[in-house]
Amino acid sequence: MQKVSIGLAGFGTVGAGVYKHILRSRDLFAERLGVRFDLRKIAVRDMHRTRSFDPPKELFTAHWEDLIADPEIQVVVELMGGMDEPYRLVRQAIEAGKTVVTGNKALLARHGKEIFSLAHEKQVPIFYEAAVAGGIPIIKAMRESFVANRFERIDAILNGTSNYILTRMTECGMDFAQALKEAQEKGYAEADPSLDVNGWDAAHKAIILASLAYGFWIRSDQVRVAGIENINASDIRFADTLGYQIKLLASIRVDSHASVGARVVPTLIPKNHVLASVNGVFNAISLHGDMVGEALFYGQGAGQDPTSSAVLADLAEAALALQSPRRCYGFTSHDLYGNVQSPDDSVGEYYLRLAVEDRTGVLSQVAGVLAKSQIGISSVIQPEGHASGIVPLVIMVHHAPFGCMRHAVEEIQKLACVKSSPCLLNVESFT
Repeated sequence: MQKVSIGLAGFGTVGAGVYKHILRSRDLFAERLGVRFDLRKIAVRDMHRTRSFDPPKELFTAHWEDLIADPEIQVVVELMGGMDEPYRLVRQAIEAGKTVVTGNKALLARHGKEIFSLAHEKQVPIFYEAAVAGGIPIIKAMRESFVANRFERIDAILNGTSNYILTRMTECGMDFAQALKEAQEKGYAEADPSLDVNGWDAAHKAIILASLAYGFWIRSDQVRVAGIENINASDIRFADTLGYQIKLLASIRVDSHASVGARVVPTLIPKNHVLASVNGVFNAISLHGDMVGEALFYGQGAGQDPTSSAVLADLAEAALALQSPRRCYGFTSHDLYGNVQSPDDSVGEYYLRLAVEDRTGVLSQVAGVLAKSQIGISSVIQPEGHASGIVPLVIMVHHAPFGCMRHAVEEIQKLACVKSSPCLLNVESFT
């Protein structure tokens, strides 16, 4: 029976889940893999913190460096969160020849290029299934099951908190603040939900997927990111009237010139598309390969047990890699692509909501600004009867480059008849 010695950095929700399931599934691993995992050390920031689930105290250390220094530890599992310390830990683990398992999406999105370059140099594998979509095995599928496919597009719902908030706004007519408060009360949102609702949690995951699909690391400043904070109940109602639901959607595309574009923005999705039915805290990824066609992955994208499942799957792969060293160390770069499309050049359809004065000539002023940018209008909704004299004006826009649309919205906002900040959302037809 092979024994694999593990050092765990971080003992929060996921770290505690990994420890719990290593103990619970000890016999299962032995039967399925012929491996026994031996957790030798757990590095934590606060040695004296009261925990609901406590391993023996002798396992704990206040210094993650102890995991690197221990010659018996073969695999380092990084679940610390944050950026600077995890970066140092991962680099030092690779330098020491220790296999790395990490669930740190922000770390890989920002430093993936140098981390995997070092991994190749030192011939040390890195496993990171838990970094994207929790318990959904999307990384392994893209690296192995779809290795013969060129990815034409990827569409994904990658943040459960935002998806829960939008679901509740859709189902119950809540406004954003009400739905966020409920998500926090149920434990689906942190006390500081910024990264979830501003789009960047999903963007970090999208960067990893895009980089893995196209063989080079995309920078965060090359991705258009917008959150759901400015969506209100009227947007949900208008979308429903038009035959759509609003989701925070990661969209990754490659064009005919092999240029890759990525965005993570609130998007109107047709009700008859499968992603429109992904509700609550669930995640989903739709891949379109040139050979396999469309493949859909659906499941829980966060939480202790689903994410622990992904970490343990990586530990199983790490054990196999220790038995049979491999030439692939987690990411393989290539030059089949390599160009990134500017967000401003990305062409899409749009939903534009304005709050305007209820008087004649307003629509013609707005349409005039759009016409100057050569942007066509496909439909207009303008409800009547608002006592305040201010009415919503909803405009659906034909295909236009985002840069042109952004500039036009800036000009529209300067009009005297426009009384609040516009709400601009993408519309996706999946054609």
